[in-house]
Amino acid sequence: MKTDTKTSLFGVIGDPVSHSLSPVMHNRAFSEIGYNAIYMAFHVTDLASAIKGVKGLGIKGLSVTIPHKVSIMSLLDEIDEMAEKIGAVNTVVNKEGKLFGYNTDCLGAIHALREKTDIKNKNILMIGAGGAARAIGFGILSDGGNLTIVNILEDEGKVLSSILGVPYYHLSEFSRLEYDILINTTPVGMSPETNRMPIKPLDLKPDKVVMDIIYNPLKTMLLAESEKIGCSTVDGVSMFVHQGAAQFEMWTGKKAPVKIMRKTVLKEL
Repeated sequence: MKTDTKTSLFGVIGDPVSHSLSPVMHNRAFSEIGYNAIYMAFHVTDLASAIKGVKGLGIKGLSVTIPHKVSIMSLLDEIDEMAEKIGAVNTVVNKEGKLFGYNTDCLGAIHALREKTDIKNKNILMIGAGGAARAIGFGILSDGGNLTIVNILEDEGKVLSSILGVPYYHLSEFSRLEYDILINTTPVGMSPETNRMPIKPLDLKPDKVVMDIIYNPLKTMLLAESEKIGCSTVDGVSMFVHQGAAQFEMWTGKKAPVKIMRKTVLKEL
């Protein structure tokens, strides 16, 4: 990739950040559409200094990952309403020296689901009540879905259900709950413990849509068992790519090459 004095710089900040697939995905996307930009990974421990550097160097945009998604909010000039509600920012856009914060995690989940199903008026069970669940929950509600939180930790589950204004059930009650779409936002089933899933295989219902935000492994035990009984599945790469595509379009004003981005991430995995 050739660079010159007009090359725009983007990047991901986090601690750690060496595992990130964002650089290979975004750089491939820039190359695909002929956009003069480069994307790098920055290991950031001093967040305040890093944000000053973004302004000072004219870095055009950032992806934000753990542990900076919440703490970065107080350092930005403006925050999008949805990101404010979610309470986390994963995307920064530098507009003529002013830094604007957004959250594309919810957009990523919604676009990934829309590839397989409508969301409006569907009954959706979401397992988990952490940061990812909060972002996805707001996205589902904004798209007209009927959401229910299922979580093993009662305090955490009730807090999120109160924030979102939706019902909560303990995970032990899962088998009696009806749903059209099931979403796992927990790390249960992630590598290296790939022989686990958050519920019992017998508690799955056939012909539903099942989404898992884990992308390593690409096909979790939850997705594999769901496919066996005729469910349509949505893997974690889909959400990752779509949240990245939303970032790409915010930064460039161009249509993201989603298929190329997905192909690039799958090849890297």
